[in-house]
Amino acid sequence: MDSPYRMEHPRPEAARPGGPSAHAGQVAALYREHHDALVALLQCRLSSRTDAQEIAQEVYVKLLTMNDLTHVESPRAFLFRMAINQSMDYLRKRVVRANVPPDPIDDNVHATPWPEQHLWASQQWKKVQAALRELPAKASRAFVLHVVEGRSFAAIAVDMKLSERMVRYHVSHAMAHCRERCFAPEAP
Repeated sequence: MDSPYRMEHPRPEAARPGGPSAHAGQVAALYREHHDALVALLQCRLSSRTDAQEIAQEVYVKLLTMNDLTHVESPRAFLFRMAINQSMDYLRKRVVRANVPPDPIDDNVHATPWPEQHLWASQQWKKVQAALRELPAKASRAFVLHVVEGRSFAAIAVDMKLSERMVRYHVSHAMAHCRERCFAPEAP
């Protein structure tokens, strides 16, 4: 007998389309595809691989605690924006802990880079450019299209007339090469 007061048992969250398991899968896919590039970016900003890995981990945890990412137009851009914001917060806290008085002219510590930061970033960019010149043209181009321009592997594959698997290979090869060249300790 159907009663108007009968309680309907809701389906478990994991069984719903777009539920937590789908969301966790989306975050896991972001992790697999962008983790190395994200840590490299954070390492450039923080000058510490350990801090970069910690901040990246915090970003993924925050993504997992969000309800879903379906409203996000570009999950990759959202991921990197979250990481940059998190690194800025971390750097602000580091400045406060070091008991350095803030610059009275600039309330936002990172609105304009300090000369040392600008010089360091410029030097890092030159190292990346030099490392890319050492690579075969396909690897260098695939890296720039994916990491700098943010294009998907599928779009790059069509553009370069390669398989998506080859594009992934070229990008990962270029990332490893750039990481080795840019973050290896300099010999005296």
